[in-house]
Amino acid sequence: VFRMQDMDVYYGEFHALWNISLAAEEGQVVSMIGSNGAGKSTLLNTISGLMKPAHGSIFFHGKEINGLRPFETVSEGISLVPEGRRLFTRLTVLENLEIGSYLPHARKRKEEMVQKVYELFPVLQERRNQLASTLSGGEQQMLAIGRALMSDPRLILFDEISLGLAPLVIRHIYQRVKKVNE
Repeated sequence: VFRMQDMDVYYGEFHALWNISLAAEEGQVVSMIGSNGAGKSTLLNTISGLMKPAHGSIFFHGKEINGLRPFETVSEGISLVPEGRRLFTRLTVLENLEIGSYLPHARKRKEEMVQKVYELFPVLQERRNQLASTLSGGEQQMLAIGRALMSDPRLILFDEISLGLAPLVIRHIYQRVKKVNE
């Protein structure tokens, strides 16, 4: 389903990732573990189209996707839940979710996907008219995941999914991620 081959990524002249190859099959949960500065975020940003590889190839369902822009990557079925959640804090929970369905294929299923997100994270339905800035850290992470789910992706990339969250909240979010994968 997903394959990356001999990929190199640079920040200017700094060689951040070199000769990266990996693969993942449908239904797998793959985790990258490394210290700060090891390149985990760079890898995810490159897959999602926020960065361009200097060399190598990225394939998703047999199609080469390296070099696509982020909205094109989302159209192919890949969503990124970025580090730091990156919510629109002056918008409501519902408005943040709706932003995740901006592409035509997702817009058609917006109401259905909102309901799926609410089933997965009932607290978001309770807080749907609240500003995102007023949510707890765990609720904000749920909202970031929900926004990514709105495009009905086939691959979700999580960058620092548990950063700054209490262990109980982390467990809850991991359980929901597992449910999404089923």
